[in-house]
This record gives sequence, C-alpha cells and structure tokens, in this order.
Amino acid sequence: TLFIVQSKTFTTQETMTLAASVKRWLADHGLVTPQQQAPHLIAVTASPAISAAQGSLPENTFGFWDWVGGRYSVWSAIGLPLAIAIGAEHFRAFLAGGHEMDQHFWTAPPEKNMPLLMALLGVWNRNFLDCPTHLIASYASRLFHFARFLQQLDMESNGKSTHVDGSAVSVGTGPIVWGGLGIEGQHAYFQLLHQGQHRVPVDFIGVETEDTPLPLAAEHHRVALLNLRAQAQALALGRDEPATVAELRANGLSEERINELLPHRTFRGNVPSTTFWLRELNPRTLGAMVALYEHKVFCQAALWGIHAYDQWGVELGKTMAKAMEAAA
Repeated sequence: TLFIVQSKTFTTQETMTLAASVKRWLADHGLVTPQQQAPHLIAVTASPAISAAQGSLPENTFGFWDWVGGRYSVWSAIGLPLAIAIGAEHFRAFLAGGHEMDQHFWTAPPEKNMPLLMALLGVWNRNFLDCPTHLIASYASRLFHFARFLQQLDMESNGKSTHVDGSAVSVGTGPIVWGGLGIEGQHAYFQLLHQGQHRVPVDFIGVETEDTPLPLAAEHHRVALLNLRAQAQALALGRDEPATVAELRANGLSEERINELLPHRTFRGNVPSTTFWLRELNPRTLGAMVALYEHKVFCQAALWGIHAYDQWGVELGKTMAKAMEAAA
C-alpha cells in the first residue's frame, strides 16, 4: 500500500492529522518503525527539509515551487495522484490541453480571447447587473465535481475586499460559485432561476459526444443535451403574456382560468448565461477547461485590482485553530 501526503509546508493541521492516521494504520498492520513505514509514504511538498524530518525518504519526495498556490497546483507534482489514476499518457494530454489554452490566452486578440471575454461577462454580471452568485451547470455526469473545483478556484482567489495597493474595494468582487449537474438542478433550484427574486448567471457545459459503454447511454445523453438547450433558451427568453395565453388556450382552458394562471405561468427571462460545448470529454479537453477558468479568474482579479494568489482569510482560521489548540 502506498500513501501520498501532499502539503506545501508539511505543517497544515488537517493534512498532518491525516498523515498521522496513515502512520497509525501502518503500525496497526505491523509496520511500526519510521524505517518500516517510509517506503509506503510519498511526500509532495515545497518544504522537503520538513518532510524529511518527519520521515519522508528523499527518493520518495516530489517537490514543487513555493509560489504555486494549491488551487492552481494540479499541473505540478501535486497532480501525481491524478497521473497515477489516469496514466502518464492521459496526464500528458491533460497538460497539453492546459498548455493549448495558455497559448490561446497569450496570443488571441481581445475580441476572440475566451478567458478575457468570460472575465468581462462576469464583471458585467457582478458589478452592473448586481448578481451575487454564479451557477455552474454541467450536463455530463463525469463533470459532477467540476463545480466544486471551480468554487475553490474562484472564491478563494477573488473573494477579496482589498486592492493590491491596500485600499478598500468599493465594488463587488468574486461571486458565490455553486452548482452541479444541470439535469439534477432542473428538479431542484432551477425554479428559483426562472421565477425567483435572484438573477443568477449560468455557465452551461455540454459535451457533444458520449462514449460510455452502457445500454441506452446515447439516449440518456441526447435527453440531457436537449434539456441543456431548452433551459438556456427558457432562461434567456422566458415567455411573455401573449405566448402564455396562447399556450393555455391551446390546452383548452377557459378564459377565467387563463386569467388566474397568467401571472404564474409567465416568465420574465433575461437571465444571463454562457454555454460551453466540448466536442468530447477527455483529458485534453478537461485540461483546457481548467486552464480556461484559471485565466478567467486571473483576468477578473486584474480588472478588480485584487490579488488572486493569496488567501489570508484561510490563514486566519488556521492561526486561530492553532491558538485554540495551544490554549486548551
């Protein structure tokens, strides 16, 4: 059994608690001494001296730069578990997809630069339409966790109230990012999107092809994409009173009943959304999507004049936890 312990500093309380549990498990299974346990432990850290002091072997230690933030670190040695899970070839494809998006961001003109356009739309939604949240709605089951990944990427980076020069920010910065699978959200929170009191911008993510080797997978996929298109159109256009009246009349309702239902069955629309289409979902296209959102976050930070690569609020919680522990 091999365990990978990943920590930039090798002092993070949660990570070290997990590492202690790993060592206890190894001891319970007969590997008691540090010398016995060391071959079963891999360290990924920017502090190799500290990891070595805790028993990590130099040949089992992978380093990365101390300026690499955790939420941007999947491209570094922190991606080792991913590389093991999908294999070296696929991991290189993942890196290649990210690199291709890097090159697009670096070279594309502003009017065709996807990260910049996303950032500008986000600033418009946040500061001009006053939308405090942003929904990620993926219509591919393999992207189930993508919204959670983007939560950390965006909110930990741009959840700031101070400019880089130390002055206070006077406008809204990073939105509350949330979401999941759109096909599930349709039966939960999409009602609020259509008729609630909140205007919630949406990123729809669809995959044009489906290669899951299961019966009726293609049909499930067709239904999912049909609903993606329908929801995007319904949120954008809504349905006005004349169209609603025509629909209810076509269903044979009386004029009295139509008048009763009209306020409830009319939709204002005008909900901003962006739809992203992947020809297929594979390591290369996923790498490009991750890099796309990384560069978007960077652009928004630059537009707001905030620092996307620190997280002092997180550090405050860690500091207080240590102080409470010491005082106990």
